Amino acid sequence: MNPTKSKEVFNNYNAKPVLPVSAELNESLIDLTIPHHCIGLRLDQALAKLLPNWSRSRLRTWIIENQVRVNGQVTSPKQKMWGDEKIQISPQLFTVETTHAAEAINLDIIYEDDQLIVVNKSVGMVVHPGNGNWQGTMLNALLHHAPQLENVPRAGIVHRLDKNTSGLLVVAKTLEAQTSLVRQLQQHTVKRDYTALVLGEVEQSGSMDAPIGRHPTQRTKMTVTTKGKPARTHYQVIEHFEGCTLLRCSLETGRTHQIRVHMNKIGHSLVGDPVYGGKPKKTKQEIGQLLINFPRQALHAQKLALTHPQTEQIIKWEVVLPGDMSNLLHLIRQYSRKDVQILPQ
Repeated sequence: MNPTKSKEVFNNYNAKPVLPVSAELNESLIDLTIPHHCIGLRLDQALAKLLPNWSRSRLRTWIIENQVRVNGQVTSPKQKMWGDEKIQISPQLFTVETTHAAEAINLDIIYEDDQLIVVNKSVGMVVHPGNGNWQGTMLNALLHHAPQLENVPRAGIVHRLDKNTSGLLVVAKTLEAQTSLVRQLQQHTVKRDYTALVLGEVEQSGSMDAPIGRHPTQRTKMTVTTKGKPARTHYQVIEHFEGCTLLRCSLETGRTHQIRVHMNKIGHSLVGDPVYGGKPKKTKQEIGQLLINFPRQALHAQKLALTHPQTEQIIKWEVVLPGDMSNLLHLIRQYSRKDVQILPQ
């Protein structure tokens, strides 16, 4: 990631709102005057320019919910600005649903300051409540660890990992930090590198650029489809084994199941993947059995890099492989040196 470019892209992000000279900010209200360079803009467009630390969608919601007054009157996001209008905003605090209770669950926190939390998520932990998992999630744990997150949408969670994918996740502790991180993700400047063990021999490094959307008939699955959203994955060969390959996968986008779907599409499903997986071929029997028996997708979010919302400095984190993947690779390397039977195709 280029630090200079990142600073240029995010030079408007600060811990506190950047307001015009005529604006005043207190604990409950934002008062400002529309400057002349915003003449002709819609209200939501003008506020997006004047208050870059809040997203346009959030500002628009406040307008629609009558949290914004123009010259003392509620109005619509489309109202045209003529200059010198007096704006008063009552920022609406976001409260996490009552079903999302704080729970004393251990988190492996590898970094924390007043803007961010970076968590090394364990295998088996659901990130956000839903689909029958209303308790014991990372969100529940975050609310216990940092109770102020009840006033941040989704308790500050801006991206997710599948339940049985381990590794790094960043959480925003403030609305301003959340807006910054979401925009960085939209601009593809957040670096996320995964270590993946896939079936078969991947001959060379490459990229997969194919849109991903919901499967038309199997609604719990995702698939490559022209109706999907753009998705780009870059993969680099780290190590070859008999019957499998260790890869580093880097995401440009963050679609649901992206690495799992893209690797399946090129014929190299993740080892252990219960949804998109396959069977090992042309490998020693012991190695084949290890691959068949691995109980989850062999995928770990190992590296993360982003621009800090307050300091605008690029920060990087890296965590080691979890015990199950590390042990699997150790055993594969051991069996690769032994003269044992090859599994038939």
